[in-house]
Amino acid sequence: DLNITGSVGIAMYPSDGSDLGTLMRCADAAMFRAKRHGRNSYRFFTKEMEVSTALHLQLINALRFAQDRSELAIHYQPQIDVHSGRLVGAEALLRWTNPGLGDVAPSVFIPAAEESGLILTIGEWVLRNAVRQAASWINKGLAPFVVAVNLSAVQFRQPDFPEMVSRILDEEGLPANCLELELTEGVAMHDPLAASAVLNDLYDRGIRIAIDDFGTGYSSLAYLKLLPVDLLKIDRSFVKDIETDKNDAAICASILALAHSLGLKVVAEGIETAAQRDFLHAHHCDYLQGYLFAKPEPSAQCLARLSRMQPAAQA
Repeated sequence: DLNITGSVGIAMYPSDGSDLGTLMRCADAAMFRAKRHGRNSYRFFTKEMEVSTALHLQLINALRFAQDRSELAIHYQPQIDVHSGRLVGAEALLRWTNPGLGDVAPSVFIPAAEESGLILTIGEWVLRNAVRQAASWINKGLAPFVVAVNLSAVQFRQPDFPEMVSRILDEEGLPANCLELELTEGVAMHDPLAASAVLNDLYDRGIRIAIDDFGTGYSSLAYLKLLPVDLLKIDRSFVKDIETDKNDAAICASILALAHSLGLKVVAEGIETAAQRDFLHAHHCDYLQGYLFAKPEPSAQCLARLSRMQPAAQA
């Protein structure tokens, strides 16, 4: 049996357009709004949709040229061992500054990049430059540490993705165990069997695997125990009110207990206060990341900070 639903977009003549092309374009925008709001429904075209669609197209068009115009940059945020205080890694975070749009938030341009397919070239650029930067830092005398790079669902589903990662590591001269790939649990659980095959391939190549934003999406513990994961990341939304919200405190403590029982390490994001740090230290969190230690910084500033951390890293 095939069960088919319909998503309908409606444009009205003459208020939304006086010709067929305009009416079809407006109806198409309304149809996509219906799909984004659960499908099997209808939406009438509005002027707000017209403005939103125009901004979305402007964003994608600008993003197409962002690499060639050197508008993209990678900032790095250190990750600290909660017990020793030593540097253990740095997360690579993509930033985009456009002359017309200003600083565009990743939560805005990453979905646009995924929708348009631009995430494949941008993602490879981020991976290569983060790997190159980590290798450069090690060559300058810093103790080896892990650089973490986020993956989108589109990248992860490339058939030759593990081979591409290995090629970049070989060409840039970074050991595989110095790279950590982060993917959200939604990506991992969308097709667990396919995800397991890709993750096992990466794991066999010596690359570390982390599940990002753990607890914010759909989780399947039955599959989690089968995936070759090294680390879970507690999302900042749970850490923010950990001092005052007993539910957030209970969730963080539960994630830590679960991860450690499975033999996994845990990093907590968004640490901004000493009280948050102390709570996570008391509950045996492994690594911390947040403004309390350092904001994400361009590579030059981050190198200076990492160099200051170097004595602790070698202790």
